[in-house]
Amino acid sequence: MKFLSLLLIGVTLSFGAVDINKADKKELMSIKGIGDAKAEAIIDYRKKSGCFGSVEDIKNVKGLGDKFVESNKANLTASGCKKNTKGLGDKPMDNNKTNPKK
Repeated sequence: MKFLSLLLIGVTLSFGAVDINKADKKELMSIKGIGDAKAEAIIDYRKKSGCFGSVEDIKNVKGLGDKFVESNKANLTASGCKKNTKGLGDKPMDNNKTNPKK
């Protein structure tokens, strides 16, 4: 059974990138450099901070940096993200916009 799971994960990686906004723990652990603890940290980040706006935003997770992103960029995607309400990874707000009249 374990072999079948590993085979399935390998096939998934062969045909598409892992979506860091939707991947479960097993899928995250299939990424080079991601073990149990880092997979949990990614999931915790998504719960607390919302989704990743881009693959680069995964660097906001403790223990994942430039080297990780560079070596895995081709195997990662960050799709289906609406604007992050926590502000992490977002561009600064445009304070020049006026509030609509009430």
